Amino acid sequence: MPEDAALTAPGDPPVPVTGTALADPNAPISASDPTTQRIIGAIKTVYDPEIPVDIWELGLIYRIDYADSGDVEIDMTLTSPMCPSAQELPGMVEVAVASLDFVRDCLVAIVWEPPWTPDRMSEVARLELGFF
Repeated sequence: MPEDAALTAPGDPPVPVTGTALADPNAPISASDPTTQRIIGAIKTVYDPEIPVDIWELGLIYRIDYADSGDVEIDMTLTSPMCPSAQELPGMVEVAVASLDFVRDCLVAIVWEPPWTPDRMSEVARLELGFF
């Protein structure tokens, strides 16, 4: 995958890939790359214990960066700085992504910019949580 390629898929939250920041943080992304699809699939197994929607659909993932060496870096946020799951969610993401056969190491960082808002949720999350 080219270093500057970004993912775009309708209804998914915006995520820069391979470290490329998106000019518009609300731009749609695509998961056409099979490696990224597998990483997203692993991320989608992680749920905030208090919310019945996975963290991908909630729009908590801001960046996915992976290298041919198998190293993956992910920037994620939380719905609130006071989130009671703040200590466990990054580790849950690391474990889920590291379980993929091509991943050597996964590092997840919590970021606060841009701040999370319900606008970052996918349509799936909005329907599940009654945001329409």
